[in-house]
Amino acid sequence: MDKKMLDLYSDFLIFNQGQASATTLASLLDDVISHDTVTRFLAGPEFDSKALWKEVKNVVRTVEKEDGVLVFDDTVEEKEYSDESDLISWHYSHAQGKVVKGLNLLTALAVYDEAAIPVAFELIKKPVVMCDLATRKEVRKSPHTKNEMMREMLGVCLKNIKFKYILADIWFNSNENLKTIHQSKKLFIIGCKSNRKIAMSIDDKKHGIWTKISEIALESEEVKIVYFEGIDFPLSLTKKVFKNKDDSTGTLYLVSNEIGPSGTCLYEIYKKRWKVEEYHKSLKSNVSLKKSPARAIRTQSNHVFSSIMGFIKLETMKIKTHMNHFAMIRKMYFKANLAAMNELTRMKKMYLPA
Repeated sequence: MDKKMLDLYSDFLIFNQGQASATTLASLLDDVISHDTVTRFLAGPEFDSKALWKEVKNVVRTVEKEDGVLVFDDTVEEKEYSDESDLISWHYSHAQGKVVKGLNLLTALAVYDEAAIPVAFELIKKPVVMCDLATRKEVRKSPHTKNEMMREMLGVCLKNIKFKYILADIWFNSNENLKTIHQSKKLFIIGCKSNRKIAMSIDDKKHGIWTKISEIALESEEVKIVYFEGIDFPLSLTKKVFKNKDDSTGTLYLVSNEIGPSGTCLYEIYKKRWKVEEYHKSLKSNVSLKKSPARAIRTQSNHVFSSIMGFIKLETMKIKTHMNHFAMIRKMYFKANLAAMNELTRMKKMYLPA
C-alpha cells in the first residue's frame, strides 16, 4: 500500500466538493502528482478488510473498552448511471424500500462511548450470472450471503478487539448468527420480525407449540423469556413502541441471549446501534463515497476503502475536538469560502475600475 497516496487521496475525499476524479486531484496539486499516479494508486493492490485493520488498530487501542459494542449493518449506495458489474449491481435498499442499482457495503463498527470505528468491511460482489425463471431476465447473485460474511467478519473481530455486545437489525436475526454469537461467549441484542414464531416455554418448544411474536401479550419494554425453533438456549424478548411525528406508532422487537436485564436496559444498549446510521450518513455526505466516476471494479473498491479511511480521520478528530463530522466539514468550507472571498476582493482591485 502506498500510504502517502492513501493519506493524500483520503484527505481529498474529505474536502472535495465535486467529482472525486484523478484529474481533479492532480489539478489541485498543479500536477506535482500526475493524474496517472493517482489512477495507478487506485488501480493497484486491493485494499481489503485486513488492510483496514492495520490502519485502524492503533486508533482502536486508544478507545476500546470491555463493555463496547460491535454493530453489523450494510448500506446501499445508489449509482444509477454506472455500468453494471460484479460490484455495481442490483441490491435491495432497506432505506428506500426497493431494489436499486449501486454498491452494497457491509461493515463491522466498533462503538466505545462516543467513538465509532469501522474495524472490518466487505463489499458485496455478485459475479454469478443466472436467469430468473419467473421474469426470464438475467440476474446477478453473490456466492455468499451477507449473514455468512457477517459471521466470517465476527470471527476476525473476536481475535482483534474488545467488546461485550453485538447489535444488528432484523436482517441479521438468523438462527445460525444467534448460535454463532452465543457460542463465542458474547451477548447480542438484535431486532426481530413480528411474524417470527416462538415457544413461550421449554415444554411448548418440546411439543411444537409455536406462536407469532405479534400474537403474544407484551407491554412496551416488558421482557418475556422465549424459545426459537432450532436454538437450544432461552432468549429475552422485549419490544419498544414509538410514537412518530404524525402520531402513528411503530413497534420494535428485540431479542437477546442475556437473561435478566429489563427491557429498558436492553433498549438503551441497542440504541448504540444508531452509530452505524451516522457512519453511513457521514460516508455518503462527508467523504465522497458516491462521487467516484471510476468504472473499473478495483478502482471503485479502493475508492470505497479510501472513503472509509476519510471517515476514520474525521472520527479521530471528533474524539479529540468533540465536534461532529458535519461541524468540521462546515468549518472547512467556511475557511474555503473566506479564502475565495479574499481572492475575489484582490482580483477586483486589480482588474475592475475604481
